[in-house]
Amino acid sequence: MHIVHIPDGFLSLPVALLSLLISAAFLVLSVIKVRSKKLLTSEKVSILTSLSAGVFIAQMIAWPIPGGTSLHLVGGALAGIIMGPWLGIISMSLVLLVQCLIFHDGGITALGANILCMGVVAVLVGYATYRVLTRLVPNFVAGITAGWLSLTLAGTACGIILGVSWGSALPIYVMSVWHAILGVVEGVITGSVISYLHRVGSILRWE
Repeated sequence: MHIVHIPDGFLSLPVALLSLLISAAFLVLSVIKVRSKKLLTSEKVSILTSLSAGVFIAQMIAWPIPGGTSLHLVGGALAGIIMGPWLGIISMSLVLLVQCLIFHDGGITALGANILCMGVVAVLVGYATYRVLTRLVPNFVAGITAGWLSLTLAGTACGIILGVSWGSALPIYVMSVWHAILGVVEGVITGSVISYLHRVGSILRWE
């Protein structure tokens, strides 16, 4: 099991269905926002494709941890900061869908939960954190914080979902601690990429 990529059989039916409904609602809202604001221009399609591919590859690289499982980067904060929250959610959801259906990374019954954690929580937390902090601190620092908090809370959300399904608080503690540790790496990567894009003037406003 890759932490955050929840496989089949790990969630109770009510939790799986509720997660799917919440994720579907955010996806529908994202599509509505993208269409109403005309966010997806021809220029941005290539960026969306490239970033989605990069996130896909980053998520396939995993680090083993004690307990027979592993951690991997998510990229939700980066997607949200660069593309805005709505296209960020759509991009991450497409990545997770391909991983689930083609590479069997994450269960079909848990797809809603995986999208909720990595495609919704990670994107919105990363985006909101960066937007607030970028007015107060340098872009690099804002990016580091956004990346770290994004991954930490995505892992915590996954722990809560598992904890409710299992009737135990243990997954919450495990997910929170390990993702807070890996979040440092994700934060540095996010901060570095965002800082570089600002220096070369490649940051676009997608909101």
